[in-house]
Amino acid sequence: MRGAITSLAAAACLALGSPALPGAEGAQVHISHFMFTPPSVTLRAGSTLRWINDDEEPHTVVSVDGLFRSAAVDGGESFEFRFEKPGTYRYICTVHPQMSGEVIVQ
Repeated sequence: MRGAITSLAAAACLALGSPALPGAEGAQVHISHFMFTPPSVTLRAGSTLRWINDDEEPHTVVSVDGLFRSAAVDGGESFEFRFEKPGTYRYICTVHPQMSGEVIVQ
């Protein structure tokens, strides 16, 4: 019963767009309709985050503080970065600067 409740709670969080704290791998942000979804992700240190471009337009994923920088990510392609240290990392798409997001690493 307890496992079913935990699974149900995790599914509800994902459905509402509030990401649960994932393990070391498997966290994703989708780029769709000129937005990063979810706009904020919380990870454990040592986790890798993958951004997947679901748009037909190219986008970039560029850290505001210079920690990471993707090349143009075309539709259907992805970019990954491994976050080693705790902190809050803001990023934008340099092609469309109104697009922004953040990664919180614990």
